Amino acid sequence: MKRSKDIYHLPFTIYHLVTLLCGVAGTLLLSSCYQPDVVMHTTIHNRPWKGATREVSYKNVMSKEMRDSLWGKDRIEWSRPMPECLNIDAFCQSHTEIGGGDTVTTTFTCPFSSVDEMCQQTPLQLNGTRLRSNAKLEKRFRWFYTEYAYTEVFYCVGDTFKLAATDYADKDIVSFWFTGKPNLLEGLSGAEASQKLQGMDSFATKWLNDNLYQLCFDFIVSNYDSITTPPVNREGFIELRDSLLHFLLDDEDDILAIQPEEKLHDFFHSDAYTFFFDEDTPCGRILNKELANRLNIFWFNVPYTLSMPGTVIDARNGTLQPDGTIFYPFTGERLIPQDYTISAVSRVTHWWAYLLTLFIIALAMASIFYGRRK
Repeated sequence: MKRSKDIYHLPFTIYHLVTLLCGVAGTLLLSSCYQPDVVMHTTIHNRPWKGATREVSYKNVMSKEMRDSLWGKDRIEWSRPMPECLNIDAFCQSHTEIGGGDTVTTTFTCPFSSVDEMCQQTPLQLNGTRLRSNAKLEKRFRWFYTEYAYTEVFYCVGDTFKLAATDYADKDIVSFWFTGKPNLLEGLSGAEASQKLQGMDSFATKWLNDNLYQLCFDFIVSNYDSITTPPVNREGFIELRDSLLHFLLDDEDDILAIQPEEKLHDFFHSDAYTFFFDEDTPCGRILNKELANRLNIFWFNVPYTLSMPGTVIDARNGTLQPDGTIFYPFTGERLIPQDYTISAVSRVTHWWAYLLTLFIIALAMASIFYGRRK
């Protein structure tokens, strides 16, 4: 049976998933979630006629031979391959640069009259579906300064998984595992923190095991009529759900580390279910894609930076950088338990207000002095 492009050889724990995915040989998984150094930057302007600008860039290493083959000789087009997480329909301008080491960087940019319009054109997507977001920009005039408060919310994608993580652990533990907040390791020693993390790892692995198993099981049930000579009827297969799961994971902690068709053969003494895990069959391709769609969430990683007008006075959940921008780690995992919020507050100083105030004070003092002299 051909297994060169499936995803079932992948050992898995959520804690080190991204590292493991980088070394996976399965070409199907790599092609479905390939994301070449994508970064996104949002600039909030302080001009009434200019609301915001969004910029996304990505880069690949492309030899001159590859560039000439894909673009044509002495032409410059977009860097290839395109990242799966990027919806280029959201942009109106593009620029490509060829740097050292054959690094080719393409940058897409689009100005928007408001942050509402910007969110309607969110450039990021997951499994071909655009991420939904909502943004709000508040301006507060305070004579000596104007305060800008920006908030952007990317909506949760946890409904991609049929079984909720909060059914396996406390809400705070789930939030910490996927987002780092609240900080449940504060004040713990290294040994204590390691022990606590190991306990959390078991919940996360079981949650994903159950979700992937449920996906495969439901898929087989819904396509049961495709089986030529099933060893049991559909109802009998459904009744064996828990027994089959226990058998599959008898020697493994992670469901992605097993050979499903071999395990099913050992359980039922039949090869009737093998075609579900063969990428050369229609059912096998669909099931592989559905599984890859779940794993793509953990692969999604687009560093987000934000520029605010004036001076940042509160970076909220971001990290203020030396250049004045604010950095936010934006990953798919952070969208699993809840919405992901990006927010910051800045101030633009009105120097004219200080000068005008000084002028008024000076004028008032001069009037008082002049009046006394009379």
